[in-house]
Amino acid sequence: MRKPELAALKLSNPLHLLALGFGSGLSPIMPGTMGTLAAVPLYLLIQGLSPIWYVLVLLLGFIAGIWICNAATRAIGQHDHGAIVWDEIIGFGITMFAAPAGLGWVVVGFVLFRFFDIIKPWPISWFDRRVHGGIGIMLDDVIAGLFALGCLQLLAWYW
Repeated sequence: MRKPELAALKLSNPLHLLALGFGSGLSPIMPGTMGTLAAVPLYLLIQGLSPIWYVLVLLLGFIAGIWICNAATRAIGQHDHGAIVWDEIIGFGITMFAAPAGLGWVVVGFVLFRFFDIIKPWPISWFDRRVHGGIGIMLDDVIAGLFALGCLQLLAWYW
């Protein structure tokens, strides 16, 4: 059943559709994890891009995400509602930058990103508490993605 505050969000609105991760954020259980799962096929679409184009796609997604998340927040009337998962999509994309090929690395990246996004070690937790609006929604997941990226690259280098 859909939560009452989500009634203002319409999947027919492109901004809401993106904010909700194409509907994955409406999952009654673990919407952030479902949003990250929705990021996997998007990552598979862009994984073959050159590093410059990959970063440009993520940068565009981040900048658009500020606007997208603000629109959803205004519609719901609640900051960083769990159903808003565009930030997970961009965070996972950051995690997977220059990742080795293979499904195993996608799974490792997924687990690492979810770990940092859920646990929110410092400074992620600091940004999560103090920066609000679309930029705040996006920023903590960007930092979680950078932490996961660092760990993924260390694992790839080690193996």
